[in-house]
Formats: sequence, structure tokens, C-alpha cells
Amino acid sequence: MKDNAARENLGLLRMRRGFAYFILIFLTFLSLFSFYILFVNSTRSHPDIQKGFSFIVGGSLGANFDNLMKNANLPVLNGLMNSLIVAGLAAVFATYFSTMTAFGIHAYRFRLNQAAFSLIIMVMLVPTQVTALGFVRMMASMGLKNSFIPLTVPAIASPIVFFFMIQYMRSSLPIEIVEAARIDGAGEFYAFNRIVLPMMKPAIAVQAIFTFVSSWNNYFLPALILDSKKKQTVPILIAQLRSADFMKFDMGQVYLLIALAIFPVIVVYLCLSKFIVRGVALGSVKG
Repeated sequence: MKDNAARENLGLLRMRRGFAYFILIFLTFLSLFSFYILFVNSTRSHPDIQKGFSFIVGGSLGANFDNLMKNANLPVLNGLMNSLIVAGLAAVFATYFSTMTAFGIHAYRFRLNQAAFSLIIMVMLVPTQVTALGFVRMMASMGLKNSFIPLTVPAIASPIVFFFMIQYMRSSLPIEIVEAARIDGAGEFYAFNRIVLPMMKPAIAVQAIFTFVSSWNNYFLPALILDSKKKQTVPILIAQLRSADFMKFDMGQVYLLIALAIFPVIVVYLCLSKFIVRGVALGSVKG
């Protein structure tokens, strides 16, 4: 009887495991299917794309790339470099200074501690579109329009990143470690840069990816701030290519430009994913 029960439990466990694997494989297929279609369409010509859907890779990748690079109205390489600079600086500023702000709220006890935390959370609830007009006017009055400063420096004040960081600190950064560093004679900046930041690597990696992707895909503010073609970012170039007139419209170039725009995001994720996995493993061990 016990052997039969054990076999039934083992069979049930295998069925559940098989069903779980099936669901995971199906979800993975759904996630990667759109990337495959994007790659396929980037290798097809505009007439072929108009004919309909196809799983087969086309032979027009070289022609699409050549036409895209020869388009005088679309400085693709320059746009990729601009987006890389803006997104990279925004990610660095947001993660570093938000972690520093969270450390100040978490490690220090002062009278307005809770008030400062509540104020930052309230700022997080204000949509970007509400303050966009005033922000653009202020940048124009300061002579910063058509520059990368309005797209990078304001990332220092990132309430969403701050909220994530302070929640991570409350669960993974005992205040005793900071106090021990102070007793050993470490200064506040030394303790933050040499002790706190290494412990916060998983959280920093997660928010760096999110901030980089958000800034990379941002079309709204760059379209309002940037006027020069030399400083336009990739989303602006994609919008220009997509809004071309019927005679100049080429879906092959559109798909190829989108594929080129996605590639740096994938590289950033692959570079930082090990820290995310390490953070998940560390959290499971602590639990």
C-alpha cells in the first residue's frame, strides 16, 4: 500500500512538474516570438512584408541596412550614440543618487525623516506629462534646450528608484553594519561607497536596467527638448521613419531600425542579469 501511494505521489509530482515546464515553455515562446518576427521582417523587403506574414528569413537584410545608412535624413549611428549617452547617464545618476538618498533616510534618524520619505513618495505620484510644459519652459529659460542635460541630470531625483532602494535596504542592509564601520573610523562617504553599494548590487542592477530601458525608449521629453538632428535619439528617428510619406515609406527599414534599437538594451540586460540572479539566490538563502 505504501509503495502504491508513493508511486501515485511520484506520478502526480511528475505531472505537475511537466505541466509547469509546459507553461514556462509556452510563456517563453510568447515572449520570444515577437523578437523572431522582428528579426524576420528586418531581413525582408517592403513589398515582401506587404504580402503578409512569414516565418522564413528574407534576403534583403543587406539592402535594408544599406538604405538605412544612406538615408541622409536619419543619422542612425549618431542617434544610437545619443541614446546610449542619455540612457547610460540617466541610469548611473538615478541608481547612484537614489541609493544615496535611500541610505540617508535609512541610516539617519532625524526629526523630518518620515516627512521627507512621504514627500518623495508624493512626488512619485505626479505624472511626467503634468509637469512637462513647465519643465520645457524652465529649460529654455536656462539655455539648456537642445542639450542632453535636461534628459540626464533630472534623473538624480528619481522617486521610483528611491522607493525600490529603501525597501531593499530595509530588508537586506542591517544598520549595525554601518554603525560598525563608523566605530572603525570610516567616513560616511567611504561607508556608502565601499560597504553599502557592494551590498546593493542586485537592487542597483535591477533599477539600472529599468532606468536604462525607460530612458532609451523615451520619446516624449526628447521630442520636446531636442531640436537638432545631430542630437536626436533613436525613438525620434523611428517616429520620423514611420511617418514618412507613402513614396518613401519602407517597412524593411523600420523593422531594421527597431531591431538595432533593441540590441543595446539586450546587451545591457545580459551584462547585469548575473547580479539579478545573485540577488534572488541571496534573498532565498536569507528567507
